[in-house]
Amino acid sequence: MKKLAAIVGVVLGIALPAVAQGQPPPPAQGPELPADRPIGAGEIQKLFDAYTMIQAQEALKLSEAQYGRFVTRLKALQDTRRRHQQARNQIMADLRRLTNPESGTADDTLITERLKAFREEEERSAGEIRKAYDALDESLDLRQQARFRIFEERMEQQKLELLLRARQNARAQAQRRGR
Repeated sequence: MKKLAAIVGVVLGIALPAVAQGQPPPPAQGPELPADRPIGAGEIQKLFDAYTMIQAQEALKLSEAQYGRFVTRLKALQDTRRRHQQARNQIMADLRRLTNPESGTADDTLITERLKAFREEEERSAGEIRKAYDALDESLDLRQQARFRIFEERMEQQKLELLLRARQNARAQAQRRGR
């Protein structure tokens, strides 16, 4: 487990700063990060998820016995969130397309159906995410549960800062190329 943590830490230490600077990451060993193409958003998300799992062990002071159950349940929470976010994004794209004034008049029945699907997805998402949190909390004591909520907030902030820096650097590079 500690070897995996070290490997992911090294990969993230190399890849994330490069992505944040708007540059492709340096080549890495293994099939996860081929050197012949830039790293994609999905790969970045997977790396960040792995980084989160590793950082959680220290932040929550997880024992070796807790860590295995915790990681499994954290991954389930992350997968649940991602799956529902993708479904929500698809419904929102449908609504944008259906209500776009340039595409003509949309069928109100289709819009009504997509709005209903949106509400159902939101309800299903909330329930499944709550269940995933409940399962994760079963592997933690009370203080670890509280620290996990704080930890999640900090990790989300780091992810947003990383994305912001990446966008700023991409804009700066585009401006330099345009000169």
